[in-house]
Amino acid sequence: MKLRIEVSDGLAEDEVVIRCRRMDDSVQKLQAYIQGLSAPKLTFYKGAREFYLPPEKILFFETDGETVYAHTADDAFKVKYRLYELESMLPRSFARAAKGTIINTARVYAITRNLAASSKIEFSNTHKHVYASRHYYKTLKDQMNERSVMK
Repeated sequence: MKLRIEVSDGLAEDEVVIRCRRMDDSVQKLQAYIQGLSAPKLTFYKGAREFYLPPEKILFFETDGETVYAHTADDAFKVKYRLYELESMLPRSFARAAKGTIINTARVYAITRNLAASSKIEFSNTHKHVYASRHYYKTLKDQMNERSVMK
């Protein structure tokens, strides 16, 4: 593997580009490591307690009125960000599924498509589920297919 670093004063933000012949285990590990370096440091709240969870533990974010909740397999926490703010902070594995929902595509187990209404999204190792609106379904499906190719 060859490594090259270019320093450019004109960049608005740092950028990492990986060029490879094929996506193999070493490239995926490198990608995961680099994404981990820039992963957001989110604080989650439940009562008077603050929790510091890695984003990969989160199944989905959803709004309930003015409040945004982050759901894990067995709990839910308040978040002090709006969904649009989270969308720009979270790793690429997170995608908008509905106006009030962002999901972690890496944790999706199944999607039951409904042509007339919202499609049901189920997550691994939990009873929790959310619905993808028809508006976001195509983009979500494309991201899920992209995830499958990378594995």
